[in-house]
Amino acid sequence: MTEKYSNFSSEVIDELGYYVYRLVDPRNGETFYVGKGKGNRVFAHVAETLKLTEQEQNEALLSLKQERIRSIHAEGLEVIQIIHRHGISNEKTAYEVEAALIDAYPGLANAVGGHGNDFGALNIKQIIDRYSAAEADLSNFKGSLIIKITQGVVDLNDGNIYEAVRAAWKLSPKLIQKNTVPYVFASLNGVIKGVYRVNQWLACTDSERILFEGIAAEELNNFIGKRIPDSYRKKGAASPTRYIK
Repeated sequence: MTEKYSNFSSEVIDELGYYVYRLVDPRNGETFYVGKGKGNRVFAHVAETLKLTEQEQNEALLSLKQERIRSIHAEGLEVIQIIHRHGISNEKTAYEVEAALIDAYPGLANAVGGHGNDFGALNIKQIIDRYSAAEADLSNFKGSLIIKITQGVVDLNDGNIYEAVRAAWKLSPKLIQKNTVPYVFASLNGVIKGVYRVNQWLACTDSERILFEGIAAEELNNFIGKRIPDSYRKKGAASPTRYIK
């Protein structure tokens, strides 16, 4: 079974501009994925999943999103695709809308890691903890990475910061050969929650992303609880990874 609609006309695309969308499970009305894009991006998730042959589906390590799409289609139903906000003038603003919407729908099937949004929803304690924390001096760690994670991903990993931060990232595959990143700083809501010495980078088996293996850098435990410098926490920055310069 294929979705009733699989693409927009050029006229519709021109009117839409950048937009933020939701994928909804018709069985329970649950939003299971939030994304942003333009053109026909909203249709890509279902199309890519349905292109997989049965053998590829059995062999591949499917994402939560793909598993949900497969389950919906297995029952002869279609994914509901909602354009939540459109006519957005630029990608930066679309990212902010997307990030706010992700905060509003806990338990999404967005990719592991997702967008670590430093300006998303926080409770009062988290706000106080962040802005009263001392700023970390990272000037001696050039070439290391700051990786922003989300509370949702931490929860999926039973509170394990290392497992939440190690995968899976859109970084240059050259890192696998060169292994030039000495440390990874895990940032949650703008505060350092863990520092890891990188042993090696590996390719993910189910995507073009990469992950790292490492150990806790206990000699840098004094950085845990400190605030990421403001220069690395710009609003509208879509990537959850930042190199320290």
